[in-house]
Amino acid sequence: MEIRPDIEGLLLRWRAGDIVARDALIAALHGQLSQIASARLRRERGTSLMTGDLVNDAVVQLIRIDHQRIVGRAHFIALASRVMRNVLIDHARGKATDKRAHHKVELNTRVDGDQRFDLIALDSALIRLGAVDAQLMELVDMRYFGGMSIADCAEVLTLSEATVKRRWQVARAWLAAALIEPEA
Repeated sequence: MEIRPDIEGLLLRWRAGDIVARDALIAALHGQLSQIASARLRRERGTSLMTGDLVNDAVVQLIRIDHQRIVGRAHFIALASRVMRNVLIDHARGKATDKRAHHKVELNTRVDGDQRFDLIALDSALIRLGAVDAQLMELVDMRYFGGMSIADCAEVLTLSEATVKRRWQVARAWLAAALIEPEA
């Protein structure tokens, strides 16, 4: 029988300043972080980023944040997903500034549909969505970039699952329109 680490306990100990608990937490969630990173990179062509690179970059940034605000496993995964999104966007922008074309990235893992989006266009649409409704932007981050379930999103956002499902439909519709007409 596999012994599962107490993620919530490790988070509490990290919040209290225990570096060993932080390292154990990252080790315990490494598989899930790798799964998220792998899904993000699965269909990207011509990238120098590997799954391990994306996980490592995200972990370095997660270590630097104010860990006092992380309240649970789902919140940590949502935060890691957002950080990975930012790493991917920075990478795509860096490639664009190098005057090399970037390719579209598969962003839709364990979420309905099989759509591909230009990462920079999606980021621009998410920024606009965040100006309209920051919580909808956060929901999109968690679902698209984190592959998080409705239940996990509900936990992080402190909403009912039914409300998250309705808000997810709104966010998807808004983004579909924003990606079709970027300047609207």
